[in-house]
Amino acid sequence: MAKYRFHTLDVFTSTRFGGNPLAVVLDADDLPGERMQAIAAEFNLSETVFVMKPARPGANRKRVRIFTPMTELPFAGHPTVGTAFLLARLGLVALDAANPELVLEESVGDVPVKVSMKDGAAVATQMSVPRMPERGPQAASRAELAAALSLAEVDVLDGAAPYSCGLPFLFVPLRGLDAIRRAKLRPDLWEKLAPGGSVRGVFPFTTETESADAQVHGRMFAPALGVREDPATGSAVSALAGWLHDASPRDGNRRWRVEQGFEIGRPSLIELEADVAGGKVTAVRVGGRLGDGCRGRDRGLNSFEAFERLVRKPSLSIPASGPYIHPIDGTAMVAVPTGEGHERPQEKQ
Repeated sequence: MAKYRFHTLDVFTSTRFGGNPLAVVLDADDLPGERMQAIAAEFNLSETVFVMKPARPGANRKRVRIFTPMTELPFAGHPTVGTAFLLARLGLVALDAANPELVLEESVGDVPVKVSMKDGAAVATQMSVPRMPERGPQAASRAELAAALSLAEVDVLDGAAPYSCGLPFLFVPLRGLDAIRRAKLRPDLWEKLAPGGSVRGVFPFTTETESADAQVHGRMFAPALGVREDPATGSAVSALAGWLHDASPRDGNRRWRVEQGFEIGRPSLIELEADVAGGKVTAVRVGGRLGDGCRGRDRGLNSFEAFERLVRKPSLSIPASGPYIHPIDGTAMVAVPTGEGHERPQEKQ
């Protein structure tokens, strides 16, 4: 019977059990897609990543597949950042000391990830998105969006629009924290606004923040992906750079901190950076780093017996004779640093 190692991480947080949890399954080359999907459903995290040998030569490359509990994704942010950190931390990719960078081969294309090192160990990762933010078709009316979010029309500001860096999200600006705390997605109305998953998730946000270190406060709902609410969504935050630039265009290097997950008890802080030239976004980077005191924290499921009970549950459609994941000790957490204050709604200086 094949055995597979996995690690669990908390991404974009400095607090244990904060941020967005992630499962990373190593050496998954012989797992078929349907079993990957079944395992992801059993983990029931926002995303589960399966790491395989690269399709193209390179000691700093790995191929990955990313699954939510319901479907496979072509690209996702926190799985990319977290997986890259784990691979670098475990020494599973070869990194150039002068320019430590690895490449994750995802369905959307190659995603380069820079690794910051300290005393020979990875302490931070920052991905460059493979596609620049693209604006989609006109969004629904304020009244329709308010109803879908269980809010009053006055709570929704003008400017809602979809953007995508490989995965489309609808960005809906709200009046403030009070409104975003009351937001509750109605799947029946949302399906009418995004039929057939034409937009994969809705990202209501406000420039009123919980933390002085952030410039944007957001939430993300994606029922079509099997994600009721996501604590930290790197792919959405990547695309948010397009909305933020279009709302206040300016050339140069632009930086923001985006907080998410506060309403579901998993506070996250995501670093967003964009390069703008000639009025166009030319590069988008999203990252986070390991906070002091967070190294190697254990999120559980670190005994064979516990996981054997998990995979033998009837809800997992893997035959008893099929592969299971055999966990090993050694987990990690990715966190973002705290920093100086800001003047909302301008980006981080």
